[in-house]
Amino acid sequence: MSAVPASHPRQVLLGAQAGAVVLPVCDHYSGVEKRMQKSLQLQAEMTAELGVCPFDVTLDCEDGAPVGGEAEHADLVAGLALAAADGARVAVRVHPVHHPAFDADVAAIVGRAGHRLVHAMLPKVESVADVDRAARALDAAGAPGLPLQVLIESPGAVHRAFDIAAHPRVQSLSFGLMDFVSAHAGAIPADGMGAAGQFTHPLVVRAKLAIASAAHAAGKVPSHCVVTEFGDADALRSAARRAAREFGYTRMWSIHPAQIRPILDAFAPDAREVDTAAQILLAAQRADWAPVSFAGSLHDRASYRHFWHLLERAHRTGAALPSEVRHWLVGEPFAAA
Repeated sequence: MSAVPASHPRQVLLGAQAGAVVLPVCDHYSGVEKRMQKSLQLQAEMTAELGVCPFDVTLDCEDGAPVGGEAEHADLVAGLALAAADGARVAVRVHPVHHPAFDADVAAIVGRAGHRLVHAMLPKVESVADVDRAARALDAAGAPGLPLQVLIESPGAVHRAFDIAAHPRVQSLSFGLMDFVSAHAGAIPADGMGAAGQFTHPLVVRAKLAIASAAHAAGKVPSHCVVTEFGDADALRSAARRAAREFGYTRMWSIHPAQIRPILDAFAPDAREVDTAAQILLAAQRADWAPVSFAGSLHDRASYRHFWHLLERAHRTGAALPSEVRHWLVGEPFAAA
C-alpha cells in the first residue's frame, strides 16, 4: 500500500485516542451450504454496485454445524472460503475453545484457508485465557496474523470485557444476546431477547453499554447482536438505528439477506451530516489543520476526528460522498488492529 500523504485526514487525525480498526458495518452469518454460497454471491454483487465491500460473510461452524457432522461441515466451510472470489471478505465462526471440535475446526479451516479469511469469530469467550488459547491455535495452523473477533455471552464475560478487548489479537467484540439472557436462569424475561425488550431491560442495556465502552476503550469495533424477528423490517431498522445512535455500536450482525440493506441504511450518516463533515474537513485542510470556525462553532482536531470517522462510515455503507472528498476514501483499505 502506498504511503498516505501527510495532508490526508487519516495521517493527521488518527492518533492514540482514535480507533484503529475499520470494518464493514454489517457482519452476515450463515451456516447452511446454499445460504453460504448465496451470501458470498450477494456480497460480490453489492460490492460491484456500491464500490466498496459493504458486509463480511461469516461462515458458521458453531450453530451452523449439525451435531455429529462438525468435521464434514468444517471441510465444507474451508472449501467455500477457498473458492470465494478475489477480494471477498469471508470469515469463519469456529466452536468455542472448550468444545471438542475447536482444534479440528481450526486445523481444517484455518490450516487450509487461513490466507483467505479476514477474521475468525470465537464464541463464548469468558476470559483473556480463552483468547490466548485461540491465538495459539491460529498461530499453530499457520495464520499468525489472522485477527480474532470475540463473542461476549455471559455476565462474567461482560465483567471482563475491558481486559478481553485490550488483547492485541482481538479486533472486535460482539454481544451474544440470547445466551446472555439465558445465562440469567430466568431472571430476565424472554422478551429481553426481542427487538424491543433488548433495549429496555436494565441488565441487557448495561451489558450492551459495557461491551461498547470496552471496545472503544481499546480502539476496537463493537458489533451489535442479531434481531431474530427477520420478517419485521421496521423492528430491525429501529434496533439498528438505536444500536448506532444510542448505544455506540459501529457494526451489527445479520442473519438473513433481507437485513443487510436496512443495517447499512441505519448505520449510514444522513446526507446532511456527510455534507457538513466534508465542509468542515476541507476547511480544516485549507487551514493546515489549525482550528477553524464553521457555522458559528469552533472546531479543531478533536472534532475533526469525529467528522473523519463519519465520512469513513459513510464510505463503508456505500453512501454518496461529495466529489471534493471522495479521493480521501476511495480505495481506502479495511484496517486490522
